[in-house]
Amino acid sequence: MRIVLVDMPWSAIDAPSLALGILKRRVLDVFPDARVDVVHANLDYVDWLTARTGFTFEEYDFCASSYFSGHSEWIFSAALNGHPRWNVTEFSGSLGERAPEPLLAKAQELHELAPLFVQETAAGIAAGAPDVVGFTTTFAQNAAALAAARAVKVRAPHAMTVFGGANCDGPQGAALHRNFPFVDFVVRGEGEATFPQLLAALRDSGDLSEISGLCWRDTDGRCVTNPMEDKPLPPAALVTPEYGDYFDRHARSTAGSWVEPRIVVEGSRGCWWGEKHHCTFCGLNGSFMEFRSKNPQRFVDEILGLVERYRILDVWVTDNILDMAYLTSMAPLLQESGYDLRLCYEIKSNLRREQLRTLDAAGIGYIQAGVENLSSRVLKIMDKGVTGCQNVRLLRDAETVGMNLNWNYLYGFPGELEEDYDEISDQVPALHHLTPPFNATRIKVERFSPYFDRPELGFDQLRPASHYHHIYDLPDSELADLVYLFDSPKRGISPSCLDRLKRAVNGWKDAYVHCRLTHCDLGDHIVLVDTRPGFAWHLLDLTDPLEMTVFRLLDMPHSPAAVLHKAAARHEDATETRINEILARWRSLGLVFTDGGQYIHVAPEVANQDLMRLDGSRLHSAEPLAPALAATGGIR
Repeated sequence: MRIVLVDMPWSAIDAPSLALGILKRRVLDVFPDARVDVVHANLDYVDWLTARTGFTFEEYDFCASSYFSGHSEWIFSAALNGHPRWNVTEFSGSLGERAPEPLLAKAQELHELAPLFVQETAAGIAAGAPDVVGFTTTFAQNAAALAAARAVKVRAPHAMTVFGGANCDGPQGAALHRNFPFVDFVVRGEGEATFPQLLAALRDSGDLSEISGLCWRDTDGRCVTNPMEDKPLPPAALVTPEYGDYFDRHARSTAGSWVEPRIVVEGSRGCWWGEKHHCTFCGLNGSFMEFRSKNPQRFVDEILGLVERYRILDVWVTDNILDMAYLTSMAPLLQESGYDLRLCYEIKSNLRREQLRTLDAAGIGYIQAGVENLSSRVLKIMDKGVTGCQNVRLLRDAETVGMNLNWNYLYGFPGELEEDYDEISDQVPALHHLTPPFNATRIKVERFSPYFDRPELGFDQLRPASHYHHIYDLPDSELADLVYLFDSPKRGISPSCLDRLKRAVNGWKDAYVHCRLTHCDLGDHIVLVDTRPGFAWHLLDLTDPLEMTVFRLLDMPHSPAAVLHKAAARHEDATETRINEILARWRSLGLVFTDGGQYIHVAPEVANQDLMRLDGSRLHSAEPLAPALAATGGIR
């Protein structure tokens, strides 16, 4: 049996497909005599375009990251629908001013070229006379994968075309199967068990009705959709991926000169937080929210085995959330390995500084943190299980530890108020030294999210996102089952409030590289250094015992009442008036962030402050500032 697995654009060009790596390993385990080839059409596409158009990385990045606007899929819509210049005017008009003219022109050029690329890709696949051609499809791969499957079926009618991946989950897979007759089978859910079962049934003329989640056609050509499994695969069934020649192919591709490759692994599936509190906007886990994780030793062995085999130290972990037990199991094992690993992990944003240090010591230096907002009230609407001050603590402590951080500021939630944003925007200058959000982004309603499933939460007039109408030649009733993103009436803050938020975020992004605020706790005094342009002071020396206690307490979020209660146990001069005066003064100096009745200080910790005396000479970190700053009240 000859099997071809295809990874179409717009999957990541700096990493192999985890899904296809897993399927290749499973097929070879079950059918050791089978020939399994992976077509890295995403890399082929980069080479194909650069040879014809002078395609640049910036242009690729724009197209590949435009899933929410529809650019990436629309580029392949002409190839899918068999008509040149498919809905060019309509799609361009729908974007308004959202796309820069040069990039829109490039997208239109790629749109006209896509049918030729798809035909050449299909010809290469069909030339090998495959028995089965499997396509993985996640997010923006759908139109390209469907177009290629259509072309393969024309050239090789005997080949069975099979689809799987996140775009095939639940009703999406059934809609894909019934609307595109050139797709013979759709595997819904986890494919490690289902795909080998399908291959065995095709080889042995077996009973297709017994394969969980499979979409197939009976002898009369009618679509049949088998029920999906009720339970997800146990962690022991999650195999190590087989990436074959991907890294050699990447090195020979133009993509190799654009980006360094990464290894992709998974330690878990599902989300333990989502099992208890499903974040209202999140649809990522689809049909299987149940959290399960690999044995930590096995996971570490898998990572190190792939690192040694492919000789690459950058590792991308696809887990939706960190298994907290890994902090005391997997992380120490990675640290003991001695490899200079560079791992990327998604975490919940309430991790504390020592937990971040543990991750950093294990080589997990890049984190995708679920910060998403700094207002406790909005975070409660989102059901995130964290507060605004906890999110700021993560930003501060990541700076202390030296971890790279990625997050977006989300807005547009039913029930949010303008003060939820204005009160934060007013404090953003105090945060300019902390990692800013990548952008301020309005949420989009996603299939499988509570906002999709429960209209009473505030989104009750959903319709398929408008760009899908320019990609697929299907009625709304079918798009409603096929697609992942949905339009709805805008909720939340007004345009004027949004303008203020975006100005604050853009100012934060511009200021970050120039700003610094740090503190060094020397026991008998605490020294702070500030270079943020929004504040007039440069050095601050805390020598008052009560102030030092308050500052140390605010390493964690506290209400003023909690600060008073704890400080009064140590200091006779701790009064409500005094505590409020300290907090008010520190807020004016940009030393604290406050939200939801809590305060937290925003100064990352450093081990050795490199300070200057007022006369310009160097000040050793152990030398008290009090005498030099006495005349200025401790502030320079």
